[in-house]
Amino acid sequence: MKSIKRNDRYNLTIIKRLRSFTGSHFLQFAAMLVCICILSACTGSSENTIEEESKEKHINFLYNFSTNSLDPHVDSSYVPLRAGITETLVRLDEENLTVAPWLAESWEGEDGLNWTIKLREDVTFHNGKKMDAEAVKASLERALEESVAIQNALKIEKIEADGYTLHISTKEPFPEFISELVNPNVSIIDVTEEDIINKPIGTGPFILKTFSPGSKLELERYDDYWDGASNLDSVTFSFNEDANARSLALKSGQVDIVYRPEVESLESLKALDGIKVESTATFRVHQMTMNMERKSLQDINVRRAVDALIDRQKIVDNILLGYAEPAVSPFLPSLPFAPSFEQSKTGTDIAIKYLEEAGYSIEDGKMQKDGEPLKFTLLTYSARADLPLIAQVFQSDAKQIGIDVEIRQIDIPEEYMASNRDWDLATYSNLTAPRGDAGYYLNATYHPTGALNFSGAHEPELTAIIDKLNQTVSQEDRAVLAEQAAKFVHDNVINSFVLHPSTIVAYNENKVENWQTTRSEYYMITNQLDVK
Repeated sequence: MKSIKRNDRYNLTIIKRLRSFTGSHFLQFAAMLVCICILSACTGSSENTIEEESKEKHINFLYNFSTNSLDPHVDSSYVPLRAGITETLVRLDEENLTVAPWLAESWEGEDGLNWTIKLREDVTFHNGKKMDAEAVKASLERALEESVAIQNALKIEKIEADGYTLHISTKEPFPEFISELVNPNVSIIDVTEEDIINKPIGTGPFILKTFSPGSKLELERYDDYWDGASNLDSVTFSFNEDANARSLALKSGQVDIVYRPEVESLESLKALDGIKVESTATFRVHQMTMNMERKSLQDINVRRAVDALIDRQKIVDNILLGYAEPAVSPFLPSLPFAPSFEQSKTGTDIAIKYLEEAGYSIEDGKMQKDGEPLKFTLLTYSARADLPLIAQVFQSDAKQIGIDVEIRQIDIPEEYMASNRDWDLATYSNLTAPRGDAGYYLNATYHPTGALNFSGAHEPELTAIIDKLNQTVSQEDRAVLAEQAAKFVHDNVINSFVLHPSTIVAYNENKVENWQTTRSEYYMITNQLDVK
């Protein structure tokens, strides 16, 4: 005999009693029965709705950088790719530090000048349109139009589309062209859509439903995703640049995953049941960017003094609490092209010595030259919580030898430093080998055409090394050239390198499944992410 649901058994009892009534009593009881049945139906519906909602798989992800635009071709926060909305033609294989296929199936270009790229034929955009060569060509051409940095990075002369094959010619032999296609700003989107800033249409595992600029994105699974639909139904990708607030949000259960929680909160997070803290070395460096266009910093001894005032080990121990390692170059020591420098001597006495060689002396408690005190305007930004603290430590140490440092908080460092030259120094964090190669950082940061050349460096010898690197195929030869470039930057103190921070992520391991803390910091919301 089949089991009877609770509400059904209750209604059968009412019906049996109803049969014993006659006349007016019957009518009254019948009316009462109708009300009961309606209420019962509502209750059952409510219970079913709650049951269905409870089955929805949802992740709340909290990131440390906000954005007001989701245009993937110009967004410096790379949110569309990180949120799983867009993808690039190739991606970084972080384990082998090589470029791997993604939307592109294969490629060839033995002369480094003419490239043939075969696209996957099973990819559709979120609006259902096929991702063919014409669509990819249009997307790449828009990226080139919107960004001078992409023009300089890709060096594309011509693009031709044929079915699912792209033919691309570069302006000069460029063996590392394919690796530049890892850049999130070269994400492939349907450019025929009207509102790319607020709702880009990509090919990733999640569709953008709503975007609240500076606040959050609401995403839902794309069922026709070419690499297999996610098990998640939806994702909330929100922003908060306050590290303490991010940690508190995880502790309170408001979010499931927090990117870069406050370092001081890590021990208390680890003590909580179900909270897992992961850290991994990344291809990132915190550096002291020097504006070479400022008169005082054009003297190499002043730059050496700035470098000597940076107590790297103290910063690693006291600010990062050991979740970092002191830097001697932009590249992690484990990378094959990282030079092996000895750590420079630091301290106020070393800094004073360099400043004396530059003609400065301390008078009336002020470091000055020809009666003019040495002052620095130091830029920093709060999205990376450790950078303002590094700025404060530098300010304090500089004050000990009579140097006034004005700390100025800015919002979007790339925009401010590119548009304004009213600053001397900046604490800045940069990915230096996100493609597993030195070329990206050296081109972007030290080539005269580089998008991140905020120091204003224009050194012919360094430029020649980078240009030669760009045309060199052999990985061994490229490593030698990369070391030469890094040595030039080191010897001429174009910038100072403070530390290599670990990427830290904390999440609820009782709920979250298949999260991966990547070294490139590109791939976050993937089709593998799931809940238990």
